[in-house]
Amino acid sequence: MPPQPISRRSFLRQFNCAAVSSSAILNTLLNLRLANNAAADDLGGGTDAKALVCIFLSGGIDSFQMLVPWEQSRYDSYSATRGAFGSDGGLALDRNTLLRLNGTSSDFAFHPSMAGLHQMATGTGAFAGKQRLAAIANIGTLVQPITKSQYQAWENGSNAALPIPRALFSHSDQIEQWQTAIPQGMLELTGWAGRAADLLNSAYNTGATSMSISLSGNNVLQVGRDTTQFVITPGGSLSFENYSTPHQLKNQALRSTLEQSYSNLLEQSFATLTKQSDDAQLLFQQQFDSSTGDLGTASSLFPENNYLATMLRAVLRSIKIRSALGLRRQTFFINWGGWDMHGDLLQPQAYQLADVDAALTAFQLGLEQLGFANDVVTFTASDFGRTLRSNGRGTDHAWGGNAFVMGGPVDGGKIFGSYPDLTLDGPDDVGYGGRLLPSTSADVYFAEMLRWFGVPATSMATVLPNIANFWNPVSGTPPLGFIKS
Repeated sequence: MPPQPISRRSFLRQFNCAAVSSSAILNTLLNLRLANNAAADDLGGGTDAKALVCIFLSGGIDSFQMLVPWEQSRYDSYSATRGAFGSDGGLALDRNTLLRLNGTSSDFAFHPSMAGLHQMATGTGAFAGKQRLAAIANIGTLVQPITKSQYQAWENGSNAALPIPRALFSHSDQIEQWQTAIPQGMLELTGWAGRAADLLNSAYNTGATSMSISLSGNNVLQVGRDTTQFVITPGGSLSFENYSTPHQLKNQALRSTLEQSYSNLLEQSFATLTKQSDDAQLLFQQQFDSSTGDLGTASSLFPENNYLATMLRAVLRSIKIRSALGLRRQTFFINWGGWDMHGDLLQPQAYQLADVDAALTAFQLGLEQLGFANDVVTFTASDFGRTLRSNGRGTDHAWGGNAFVMGGPVDGGKIFGSYPDLTLDGPDDVGYGGRLLPSTSADVYFAEMLRWFGVPATSMATVLPNIANFWNPVSGTPPLGFIKS
């Protein structure tokens, strides 16, 4: 006798009794549309494969401790603003401990905890002859270019029409704006990486697995109108298989219900899409498990007890299996918080930066070993920069900050954009203890990477609606120039 349709209540009872963890259920629901998004088109012309990896340092990292002036007069300005090294409440780093850059960027230096990234930027040590890292100075959310006087007029109400990013200095709003690239307060439920996926997916990818892979749950950045993100863990996908034997037996019962036919259209659609999503999860897991041995010695590069390193090792494994998944374009998202250091900055930041340094160094070395160095661009982002002046031991919410980008395609060892004057109440300070007005828009940062990733110039405004305020996509010139031509 063939299986009989069951009632919605009975279906839900069987579903709930499957005792699958809430995280797996949530991931399944959020990935229901994966199979519908499987590309029907042939791969785009050529054989290239590329990935963008976003490291989102949530909380607002104090990035003017990461990229510090070395030249004496500029260092003196930095020291006076931040509080001299060794003074009570002083935040300035000891100039003698800074890791100086070379070449045209020799007037600047890195935080002493960034030894691996320094080697990556200077082409020394483990990266001898390979300058893989560049810095982007004083970057932030902007709707259009503005001056300090225009901002001050807006702030006092005499220039209310000036388009300013909504809710400046707010964590949630600025995180959303960095991920949507729409800071003017418009309601937008998609992110710039998701909109890029909408454009590129069918041309470059043929698999059922989404090109937008997150290791930090769901995010706005990778949400598209026609594509969605695929949430994984360091151990792989959130398949129903990754549980103890009792749960696996119950999950078999759940799968049995998904194989049945239902007279109710909603129940049938739910069962069909859930099964398709589960199949995609299983396929990813099978390929992911097979990649363990394929990493060879690259796997041992990643330090233990390092959260970011664990995530990046999973990214490396996911890139390794891209061909088996039918993916020539991938984006990855990792969120790492803890940077909102109001009460204490120097020691906590030094510890966390050491972890960042070790993890990113291992990841880039792994890419080099596996032959993927020229296929991957990794970049940092954060809510905002922080005030230059100490509030006693830490710093508060501000605006412009510094970002870092690495990979084989990067013109390493250089600083792009305009490094600001760090003088309190100086030409770049809009007040409140050293809040810097960004001189580089986040849009041109994203556009530089998207141009390399394959987004056509004629479609750039679809992904970045404000880009024409900062750069002409059809001009043929790069927005900033940190991707090598």
